[in-house]
Amino acid sequence: MKKITTGLLAIGLLALPMAAAAQVGTGDLGPTFGLGTADLEATVINIVQWVLGFLGLVAVIMILIGGFQWMTAGGNEEKVASAKKIISAAVIGLIVILLAWAIVIFVVSQTKNVTGA
Repeated sequence: MKKITTGLLAIGLLALPMAAAAQVGTGDLGPTFGLGTADLEATVINIVQWVLGFLGLVAVIMILIGGFQWMTAGGNEEKVASAKKIISAAVIGLIVILLAWAIVIFVVSQTKNVTGA
């Protein structure tokens, strides 16, 4: 439970600058993530890149946390083993994120010229 709370707190702190920089306007429907009036391909790619970029940031933060835990273990083998698990899981997560990005780009490029019947 403590890890979940810490994770949610970290995500909240990362989102704080976005909330502080929010602008209030009339007729604004919220954040568009740079989508505008782009076609479906560009919209899908923008959404996927935004989500996978955020997940990549989380994975890098987890690598840093694991490295910090390893550096402060003080020779304690249990803490070193825990840090190694965190780092290896984060690296596997980064690989999955990169593969997901490559698959999405491939699928979008292959379905670009397909029209509905």
